[in-house]
Amino acid sequence: MTSRMRASDAALALWPAVLLVALGTVGFFGLLDWVGEQEDLALIDQPLVELLAQHRTDAWDGFFGAVSFVFGPTVLPVIVAAVALVWWRVSRSWWEPALLTGAMVLSTGLTVVLKAAVGRDRPADLLAVTPGADTSGSFPSGHTVGAATLVLVVGYLLWHEDAEASWALAGWVVVSAAIIAAVGASRLYLGAHFLTDVLAGLCVAIAVLGVVVGAERWHDLWIERQDPPARPEALAVTAEDLAWVRGNGDDAGADDEAEVGSEGP
Repeated sequence: MTSRMRASDAALALWPAVLLVALGTVGFFGLLDWVGEQEDLALIDQPLVELLAQHRTDAWDGFFGAVSFVFGPTVLPVIVAAVALVWWRVSRSWWEPALLTGAMVLSTGLTVVLKAAVGRDRPADLLAVTPGADTSGSFPSGHTVGAATLVLVVGYLLWHEDAEASWALAGWVVVSAAIIAAVGASRLYLGAHFLTDVLAGLCVAIAVLGVVVGAERWHDLWIERQDPPARPEALAVTAEDLAWVRGNGDDAGADDEAEVGSEGP
């Protein structure tokens, strides 16, 4: 690496981040267009919430209520703070905990702004387990944004520290998918959101993950520029080495003369 950041290095480092942000953004606005036009996936929003409302049980009410509470605005910040604190205590590095905290703050801010900008109404109170419990906009689902951002960012940062831990990464992917699915299902079951709200929340989390990936990979480039890997240096030639070379050359010359003499008349 030279002292100046090369455009090719930056492009190579940041393309995964750009791709993730683009995927999340396109997915979000695609879902928003479906909601506005009431077409495609938005057509099953209302029927799905009504179907779930007709098949509720006390057991599922308790389970999905607990899931929604754990990943809601009261408990989730405590979980994030605990994860960041433990990470810092174990690794003695502030960078990864700061990235995680920043990602959660960014996702929360985006959720608040997008809910207000879109202004979609939530499902009717008669379909909700707890009518009137949620007063903010419906699109996107804040619970889904928070839960997905947490597991996706933590998973990426862990993989970045140890890219060879394939089994651990596979396990985390399974756990992350289960958590995101459970949180999304809880919001549908409780009558707090529509399906497109939940999927839009996942799209926001993917875009935030892209920002984290970009920051982490740019940080790697910056560290490499500050402390580039050492290049092999030419071995220094000492006077003893020169004397040894000259000595071997003289010995070889003497041997050649001896061989010529032995072959003479």
